[in-house]
Amino acid sequence: MIRGTLIPIGGNEDKGFHKANRFRMDYISQGILARVVFESGGNGANILVITTASGIPEEIGNMYMDAFNRLGCKNVQHVYICSKSDADSEENIQKLKAADCVMFSGGNQSKITTHIKNTNFHEILMDRYKNEEFVVAGTSAGAMCMSEEMISGGSSKESFIKASTKMREGMSFIPEIIIDTHFIQRGRFGRLSEAVARYPERVGIGLAEDTGMVIRNGNDCDIIGSGMVIVFDPGELTHNNYKILKDGTPLTMRNLITHVLSSGDSFDIENRIVEVMAASKSLLD
Repeated sequence: MIRGTLIPIGGNEDKGFHKANRFRMDYISQGILARVVFESGGNGANILVITTASGIPEEIGNMYMDAFNRLGCKNVQHVYICSKSDADSEENIQKLKAADCVMFSGGNQSKITTHIKNTNFHEILMDRYKNEEFVVAGTSAGAMCMSEEMISGGSSKESFIKASTKMREGMSFIPEIIIDTHFIQRGRFGRLSEAVARYPERVGIGLAEDTGMVIRNGNDCDIIGSGMVIVFDPGELTHNNYKILKDGTPLTMRNLITHVLSSGDSFDIENRIVEVMAASKSLLD
């Protein structure tokens, strides 16, 4: 059984920089990053932010360090890994071994797999996730890379067209699902639909911005954040013409089960079971 915890986030999570001062700490102290700190062991947790995916790694790293500091978590470092040899440097390996949580920033998920996948760093990260009470969090690209089959690109304008969604091998923390992010805001229904048509044994998870999941034991998912999670379950498809179509042809699927979940709801990946929070229960309870 996997002992670690995954926290994929849909991007643009609250970092305490709301323009209105009165909102800043009210939101962040109840938000997703606060949950990351909690799951990592509290304010004393050692959090390592990896900005490999970002085009502005220093700026993003400093932003997260500031956000975690606002939450009272002071043991935060950020690392920009730009090659496999960089990943396997003794300095970065030691930082990984000392961390309670690794958090991957947003940007381009393919940079994460190019520079970190199949390195000693990746092997140690995977081992700690499987065998220790260790947290792997990621936002946007950092969430998408968690899949074994990873969405690497594809325009929302080309939705539901075979081969419009680009796929490549991800970091394989959780093989059973395919994750897409900024899902509602960028209209990515089509590309996730194509992904599950191509890999119908996997569940599609579409995360809205400022929304995430806490996944324990590689299976049990609790929804967190202010938005929605869309689940595409192809387990009972009665028609899927993906394999017989030519590239560029519109897809057909019948009986694709879809769930719309929000904070407080949960999802069992293995058994494909949804539990929704009772309507009478307050989100703030």
